[in-house]
Amino acid sequence: MSPLSLLLNVLWIVFGGLWMAVGWVVAAVILAITIIGLPWARAALGIAAYALLPFGYRVVPRDALTGREDIGTGPLGTLGNLLWLLVAGWWLALGHLLTAVALAITIIGIPFAWAHLKLAGLALWPIGREIVPVEGPRRVEVWRR
Repeated sequence: MSPLSLLLNVLWIVFGGLWMAVGWVVAAVILAITIIGLPWARAALGIAAYALLPFGYRVVPRDALTGREDIGTGPLGTLGNLLWLLVAGWWLALGHLLTAVALAITIIGIPFAWAHLKLAGLALWPIGREIVPVEGPRRVEVWRR
């Protein structure tokens, strides 16, 4: 992680990132308690880590990363995303949107507001996506045979 990403992540935690990461962990715990929600709980914990330290990472479609479709990028992934949206996605996205609006009021908060908007999109439709370091390849190439 670059020094700039480290600085932005520390400021992010102080100015609102921590409480949204806690929201993702709460969603993961609630889903894990239901047993049937364990796959979503695992994904929510991964996104909680991303919500805690978003700078230096990016979200890419998993099929573009691996070059092939899997269960999460096909029709079952769409069904899973719809269930996620109804159960937890909308309120996590709402939390990110409200935080983004509050941060966008100041010029200093605009980069953090932008990160919250990215997380709001991820909160609505997380299945079939991967969080990867920015230091990796800048372009995700799709290999098809």
